[in-house]
Amino acid sequence: MPERHDHHLHDHQHTHPSQQRMTLWSPAGVVAQPAALRRAARYLGRHGFEVEIDEAALARHQRFAGDDDTRLAALYRIADARPDIAMASRGGYGLTRLLDRIDWTRIGRSTAAGTRWVGYSDVTALHLGAIAHKACGPDAPMWAGPLACDDFGRTAEQGGVDDITEACFVEAMTGELEAVGFRTEAGFDGLEARGTLWGGNLTVLAAMLGTPHFPKLKGGILFLEDVNEHPYRTERTLLQLAQAGVLDAQRAVLLGDFSGWKKSPLDRGYSLKTAIAHVRSATQVPVLTGLPFGHVATKVCLPVGHRVDLVAEGRDVLIAWG
Repeated sequence: MPERHDHHLHDHQHTHPSQQRMTLWSPAGVVAQPAALRRAARYLGRHGFEVEIDEAALARHQRFAGDDDTRLAALYRIADARPDIAMASRGGYGLTRLLDRIDWTRIGRSTAAGTRWVGYSDVTALHLGAIAHKACGPDAPMWAGPLACDDFGRTAEQGGVDDITEACFVEAMTGELEAVGFRTEAGFDGLEARGTLWGGNLTVLAAMLGTPHFPKLKGGILFLEDVNEHPYRTERTLLQLAQAGVLDAQRAVLLGDFSGWKKSPLDRGYSLKTAIAHVRSATQVPVLTGLPFGHVATKVCLPVGHRVDLVAEGRDVLIAWG
């Protein structure tokens, strides 16, 4: 179970939820169940956030939440309005289509003014592009965190809202969250690393390699997660990053959740564990597992583009940015 580390101290950047404007928007996949988005808006509103749903959030075009022009217009509309929080409704696929067209200075002005762009999965493309084009940074990070429908729009029958995800998000947005902790495997005791935190969905990240939108980050702390990918596919993509020199350029690699795959009769003892062991043999950088992040109910919030300190004591790992 992840630990939260709350320090109700000196961060005056953010305010109580009741004074924060939040826009829910759809940058990628179509919202199949509009009721989930409305539930999320109501739920977050009960926390005191002033929530609005973007006018195009429920648009539909093929598998997308509106055609590319519609979604790009939504991105700019929110960037120009500069709400305190811009949370994606869901992931899916769609932001990669927009990367070459985005005016990153426009996005950078929004983060500099205090807008926090929150999400995971396909939102990884926006986060990484923002780092590569200097549209976010240590003083104005984006946030790897929940999605509106997936995390705040679930009914009680679907499992409801996860307590830790909810508390982490609220504390991150009010400036109270300054660190997150988790348990990893033995063997990393005494590890200390400092660097820029970056990463997200492994498949999305690898698809950006070699493009102008991929961050050329040296000495970073890279976090990765994925879903519905058999361990051999995860291994292959991690080896691509290793062979491209990306892994060795980092101070540490943190692996979140890699679930949703099915075993094959051909595996014969091959597993996610053996895949990760092989990746470890291909890089000099420590590869830690156990980060509570990914396509799972319980997820922490992580400031993308922020400088963080990583410390391991025994099997306990702390990522701190306060």
